[in-house]
Amino acid sequence: GIMEHIEEAGIHSGDSACSLPPFSLDANTLEEIKRQTKILAKKLNVIGLMNVQFAIKENDIFILEVNPRASRTVPFVAKSTGIPIAKIASKIIAGRKLREFNLTNKLLNYTSVKEAVFPFKKFPGVDTILGPEMKSTGEVMGIDKDFEGAFAKSQIAAGINLPLSGSVFISVKDKDKKNVVEQAKKLVELGFDIIATKGTSEFLSSSGISLSTINKVKEGRPHIVDLIKDGKIQLIFNTTEGKQAISDSYELRREALNQSIPYYTTISGGIAATKAIERIKTGNLEVYPIQKYFKI
Repeated sequence: GIMEHIEEAGIHSGDSACSLPPFSLDANTLEEIKRQTKILAKKLNVIGLMNVQFAIKENDIFILEVNPRASRTVPFVAKSTGIPIAKIASKIIAGRKLREFNLTNKLLNYTSVKEAVFPFKKFPGVDTILGPEMKSTGEVMGIDKDFEGAFAKSQIAAGINLPLSGSVFISVKDKDKKNVVEQAKKLVELGFDIIATKGTSEFLSSSGISLSTINKVKEGRPHIVDLIKDGKIQLIFNTTEGKQAISDSYELRREALNQSIPYYTTISGGIAATKAIERIKTGNLEVYPIQKYFKI
């Protein structure tokens, strides 16, 4: 199966949510990934399971790593497709032929999303920002007829309660500002109020978005942490980079965790959350036995 990470390259694969099938890759890219994977498997003489991590920038495909073994995603793929991948691979390693299992390219008309579960609340002082160092201790899965519904279910399974109203705090690094505009417009359309720090506020305002401005912690009170403690923030999108900026925003992330406020530290994660909120508000999330999806 080809899974697409929701978070960008640079976030540990174990900490990134991912979707099966991919939610944004075009058909040509998927075919090229399949072609490269087949070449790698044959050249490496892999018998059994193999996992490959690709990174895609514009139309260029880069190989990050190739592992001739199973990975933590094998149970997820098996659960998502109903195909006992590990069992089949074990028999092939033991001498059976792949053609004996009559496997076909199964086109999925539903989506499964794997979400990481983090132990941050149990470790005071730990920063919630994601990076190349793995921090998650578990995984959950959401499955639905579309990506938005599956992502929403994955958040519920992970104990994240996405709000349907209230105020969203947005503060993003400069290179993310242009990418957060449509997201902010959609949240306003869904009935949310937007609150942002000065730089993000000025950029969003120049794009025609009505919002309020709040101080960063270092700029003095009233600041964003005061609003969080007062229960006036229901959702947070915050991206940052650089040692000083990460340090300055630590108190914000920690208080959001203490107050159980959904918090996204990547633009892609925030976009997925916005889509999930829209899906919840405009349609019902239905629950079916997982076997029913295999028959769809």
